[in-house]
Amino acid sequence: MAKGQNQKLKTLYLTKIFCEETDEAHGLTISELIARLQQYGVAAERKTLYQDLDDLRQFGLDIVAMQSGRRHTYHLVSREFELPELKLLVDAVQSSKFITEKKSRELIRKLETLCSAHDARQLQRQVLIAGRVKTMNESIYYNVDDIYAAISRNCQIRFHYFQWNLEKEEELRRGGAWYCVSPWHLRWDDENYYMIAYESASDTVKHYRVDKMRDITVTDAPREGAEKLAAFDPAAYTKRLFGMYAGEETRVTLECENRMIGVLVDRFGKDFPVIRKDAEHFTAYVDAAVSEQFLGWVISLGSGVKLTAPETVVERMRAEVRRLNEQYL
Repeated sequence: MAKGQNQKLKTLYLTKIFCEETDEAHGLTISELIARLQQYGVAAERKTLYQDLDDLRQFGLDIVAMQSGRRHTYHLVSREFELPELKLLVDAVQSSKFITEKKSRELIRKLETLCSAHDARQLQRQVLIAGRVKTMNESIYYNVDDIYAAISRNCQIRFHYFQWNLEKEEELRRGGAWYCVSPWHLRWDDENYYMIAYESASDTVKHYRVDKMRDITVTDAPREGAEKLAAFDPAAYTKRLFGMYAGEETRVTLECENRMIGVLVDRFGKDFPVIRKDAEHFTAYVDAAVSEQFLGWVISLGSGVKLTAPETVVERMRAEVRRLNEQYL
């Protein structure tokens, strides 16, 4: 048999075929392997192909021969990641609020390359399970890397920090002035990434949502606040300041002061109706997980947010207020 144009790459293409097309449940016969190699411009014969399989096994690929009737097939049966492990990773990526939809799709496509095309279809079905609110800041993927780089180099960073306005548009805080801080910790809590940093101007430890940070620059200035952070417990800090809640979803109506729009966007994303009520207030219709925790969250917002519908949820709020009144007064 005449040699193909990619003959020197024979072993590499054979490895590619096994990784992409076979697993424990799907295999290829010797004839099918020869045909696949020919598609890559590689000539192969049965006798030499058996030796190639032995070489791949010696290299570490777990290639196993199986027989079903008179059909003999060859399978790559074990990999660095098992399918259940990949499913867990796909679910983690898809459910992570701090990773954008676009970046989630890119990461999941890369995870699919770690298994056969047959198993990859199961990972694709996993992606359809959850439609969760995701961050809208595409740069967060690189923000995290920049912050870790600053921590590793013991340097300060500067960045812009934004909030949401009533039009659900990004609006820079402090009038667009730079924030200059010393980053010390990154914490992932309630599906959000937070940076815990020391701000020398106020001599305090503060936290910032990483998905609300823009234009991060690692400076040459050394980090400050080492003494203040020496006995700092990031886990205790996180538990004290960040919380989460869950319950049955219900469409609820909230009448809010304009300044509360960012709070609602952070909690529910941007895909909810907003109607201006007057110059200082708006009405929002959101799908909320109604529970004691949710009612407590609304109460914690004070006069800035008022629950007005549906009546069943309003009555639950009245009952909760009466309970709190009896408990504390």
